[in-house]
Amino acid sequence: MTTSPRACAHQILDVTPMILQAIRSDMRKTSSAELTVPQFRTLTFLNRNPGASLSAVAEFIGLTLSSMSILVNALVDRSLVTRTTDSADRRRVHLTVTQAGRTMLENAWQETEAYLANLVAVLSEEERAVVVAGLELLRPLFAPRATSSAHSAPVLEGATAP
Repeated sequence: MTTSPRACAHQILDVTPMILQAIRSDMRKTSSAELTVPQFRTLTFLNRNPGASLSAVAEFIGLTLSSMSILVNALVDRSLVTRTTDSADRRRVHLTVTQAGRTMLENAWQETEAYLANLVAVLSEEERAVVVAGLELLRPLFAPRATSSAHSAPVLEGATAP
């Protein structure tokens, strides 16, 4: 079977929004509803990139600086993220996930992972292996060059990976 790059791109564009919508819907229904998907992604990014700047997070999430600032302010107000002013450049801030933020992220991650595991459980082991292999092929194509771990699972206490 020959699949053109364009046909592959079409499938990525077609399926990715459905996956994201399923995740959003599940996060709204579970206790991870305490976090929106952008907040979840922000905590994941900051957990992997402690001390990141607001602009780095905004670029990763895909928000404007002003929108990202509002989102981060909400996380700071909830004590999920700390904001530290750079001692050398007071215009620059460093963002770090707090222990409470890591705990909330871990809970949301585990609930979402369980939801997705339940969905893919209907696939055969061979089909799941194909899905995992395909995602592993895609990871380096989409991972940021400087912070390739930003798309990986967060390093969480007690979390298990296959």
